[in-house]
Amino acid sequence: MKLTFYGGARQVTGANYLLEIGNIKVLIDCGMFQGSRYSEDLNYEKFPYDPAEVDFVFITHSHTDHAGRLPKLYKEGFRGKVIATNAALDLIRKALPDNLNLIKQEAEEAGREPLFSLKDLEGVLELARGVDYEEEVEIGDGLKAVLHDAGHILGSSMVDIQYPINNPPSHKASVDARFSNPLNILGEKTGKIYFTGDLGNPPTPLLKPYKFVDDASYVVIESAYGSRTHEDKAERKNILQKVIIETMQRSGVLMIPSFAMERTQELLYELNNLFNSGKIPKVPVFVDSPLATNLTEVYRKHSDYFNKETAYLVETGDDIFNFPGLKFTRTAEESKQINNVPPPKIIIAGSGMSTGGRILHHERRYLQDPNSAILFIGYQVKGSLGRRILDKEKEVKIFGEKVSVNCRVEAIGGYSAHADQQMLLEWVKAAATGGKLKKVFVVQGEEDSSLTLARKIERALEIDAIVPKPGESFEL
Repeated sequence: MKLTFYGGARQVTGANYLLEIGNIKVLIDCGMFQGSRYSEDLNYEKFPYDPAEVDFVFITHSHTDHAGRLPKLYKEGFRGKVIATNAALDLIRKALPDNLNLIKQEAEEAGREPLFSLKDLEGVLELARGVDYEEEVEIGDGLKAVLHDAGHILGSSMVDIQYPINNPPSHKASVDARFSNPLNILGEKTGKIYFTGDLGNPPTPLLKPYKFVDDASYVVIESAYGSRTHEDKAERKNILQKVIIETMQRSGVLMIPSFAMERTQELLYELNNLFNSGKIPKVPVFVDSPLATNLTEVYRKHSDYFNKETAYLVETGDDIFNFPGLKFTRTAEESKQINNVPPPKIIIAGSGMSTGGRILHHERRYLQDPNSAILFIGYQVKGSLGRRILDKEKEVKIFGEKVSVNCRVEAIGGYSAHADQQMLLEWVKAAATGGKLKKVFVVQGEEDSSLTLARKIERALEIDAIVPKPGESFEL
């Protein structure tokens, strides 16, 4: 069994792992590189393997850095099966067309061909198949996969690949072959390799917590916050409330760069509670994002993924994503009209790292206003505009213009949808309790973060924890 790390190695984005067992080839995630000056070139590079030989792609969740290169994989010859949860696929069906529009625009500006076409996007979606958590998927003779709840965003999963230890699969399963009950074909000599995808940060307003496992042979674990600990969850709501009140008292504009998926829906849930309880003043709130508007509808559709408390609210008729004063803006004209609404007001817009999207127009207008504030509620990757603002740069460039940063700059780490160092360690410790764990591979983090977590794992468990280099392969 061979595992190769083609993305997400010593970097946060671009998750792409190839697992070869016998003559079966399985990809875990096919994400875009984001946030650095080299990202575009990396995305345009040909895949360093033949996509036509890949049998299955398991997508852990719908974020672009995990699913964004799926159409490119199809473009280069992939015709296997794409497997993800039903909710994740619904989100991907909304997010990828939006991503394509941005890709076309950027390609035109750069004078190059788009990364992929609408035909590629539609083609790969036709290969996609939704599954439920804990449903077993046969992918080869004696080889199966199970998706478990990762608690990161709606429909996110960790991928559990189960393989016979002494008998590599001799032929491939039909891409349509699935079974819902164990057939005991693996016997006792079974190994399991877990790809965590992105683990969540429980408890969250909307989702159930991620699943703990105790029978791992190998683990591939994320490390976005592998060197840090989040603020207390109660504190994050206090910070949100405080920043809103203080900005509104100064008749300022509160800008919140937010990922259209999960973060925006969590934020709306929190704002709904704060407004309804009278803890913050009733001011206009704009969700200036067509994608966030569309994705919020997917969240409404898949309320069965919510935790018990939130599911109960939905069942009793509470529209958790709506409150007086909230307006979703779809069109460019509606977005421009936000400028005509005098402060105080709150603007939630993408992208979450200020690397594009409508938030840039608002930042160009209000970053220089000392009465206004910008609040980051998500991870800001190194090199992104959001990270530069967060790092207190006095001046940034937006649309080629120099813009002074005079507004208040705040961040709430507790809003991260990623597990922090302590949570990641606890998850690995649980995975090792069965006594089978041989190696841990630490990925999807900046290099320092991954190395820090790897050292912590080695000290705690006396197990090899490896931070792979891009393109590095391991025989398991």
